[in-house]
Amino acid sequence: MEIITHSIYLRTQGHNEIHNFTPQILQLLQESSLKDGQVTVFAIGSTTGITTLEYEPGLVKKDVRVMLDKIAPYEKSYLHNQTWGDNNGAAHLRSCLIGTSYVCPFVDGQMLLGTWQQIVFIDFDTRPRQRNIAVQFIGLSDS
Repeated sequence: MEIITHSIYLRTQGHNEIHNFTPQILQLLQESSLKDGQVTVFAIGSTTGITTLEYEPGLVKKDVRVMLDKIAPYEKSYLHNQTWGDNNGAAHLRSCLIGTSYVCPFVDGQMLLGTWQQIVFIDFDTRPRQRNIAVQFIGLSDS
C-alpha cells in the first residue's frame, strides 16, 4: 500500500469561482505507479468547496451560483460578519453545505467518474485568494 500526496495551487477571485481540475488529478494518477485505490481531494480553507458536476461553460455553472444565492446570499447579515467584520459569512455557510473534500476510487489506473462528471473546486470567499488543494492517492501498484 502506498500513499502519495500532492498540492495544487490556485489564484482565485472568489464569489463562486469554479475550477475544473479533473485533468490535473488524472495526470497525477497517471504519473503515479498506482493501479487500484482511491484519491481524496481536500480543499484547505473554510470558504471553499469540492464537489462534482457537469462542468460545462453555460447552464450548470450558472445554476450552481443561482442555487447558492438563494440558500446563502452574500448580502444577508450574518453573525459571522458582525463578529469578524470580514463580510464572508455566506462563504462559510456555502462551504459547510458543499463540503471541502471528495473521495473517488480508481481501478486499473482509471478514476471511476461518470461520463460528464468532473471534480471541481469552488471558491466562495469575497476576495481574491491563493488556494491550496491537497490530492492524496492511497493504493496498490502492479509491482
